[in-house]
Amino acid sequence: MLKYAAHRLFWMFPVLFGIGTITFFLMHAVPGGPWDETKNLPPPVVANLNHRYDLDDPLLIQYGKFIGNAARGDLGISYTFQDRDVSQVIRQGLPATTILAGLAFLISVGAGIPLGMIAAARQNTAVDFVSIALATVFASVPGFILGILLIMIFSVAWDLLPSGGWGSPSHVVLPALALSLLPMTFIARVTRASVLEVLGEDYVRTAEAKGMPPLVVHYRHVLRNALVPVITIIGAEAGALLTGSFIIETVFSVPGIGRLFVQGIMQRDYGLITGLVIFYATVITVVNLITDLLYAAVDPRIRYS
Repeated sequence: MLKYAAHRLFWMFPVLFGIGTITFFLMHAVPGGPWDETKNLPPPVVANLNHRYDLDDPLLIQYGKFIGNAARGDLGISYTFQDRDVSQVIRQGLPATTILAGLAFLISVGAGIPLGMIAAARQNTAVDFVSIALATVFASVPGFILGILLIMIFSVAWDLLPSGGWGSPSHVVLPALALSLLPMTFIARVTRASVLEVLGEDYVRTAEAKGMPPLVVHYRHVLRNALVPVITIIGAEAGALLTGSFIIETVFSVPGIGRLFVQGIMQRDYGLITGLVIFYATVITVVNLITDLLYAAVDPRIRYS
């Protein structure tokens, strides 16, 4: 197991190198530059800014400097945030994104697994049909539409929760709910399908024939064996929640790294965008590794070498 984890971590660095390289050249291939949003800058000012940030160097020279700095852990300078290091900007936005993604993860897992189990236990009943219908609706509606609907209901119509901002526990409720609905439906649907498959196994029917209480059968025999495919989707959604909150953070004015990423794209902030892409790739790689290692903990038949 340790050998497998070390092998995966070793190969993470070439992957990050490739992702950083692709992002660097793609960003420089996009028309425009970091100063396009600053209107009416005189050409001498633009030339001085390009010289200050080495943007007047040949592209390969800029790439060499980027790779050398990245190898030392230096992701560069942000043009948008007053010459602050990209690492510093990421650290500033990370707490808000972590809190938002963490609460959304708890909601999606805490509600998705029980809903999937209930739907499977009540297969072909009204409960099952309603859960499937709701899952289809939530999976079809874009995140920003859900966010706007929640604002209209809980902020505008009922005046129960703030529509945006950050700083108090009430500010995180609506964005976390909007962010959690889509992964919750995926987790519920995968849980339902997996539980239904396990319920048809002989050992489950044997336990039921022995007169074991339904709760004992479900939690001792069904849930553990149905968890492996559920862990797959949970791991994927965990990475997606932490790295895919761009729209929700923008809609609710959350000062997280997702909103910073959107601002970086709008401002052509090469250093910030490339640094955030590398950060996101690192998070996804680590989450995928943790998910793979959890397989063996849930199912002893799975071994890595």
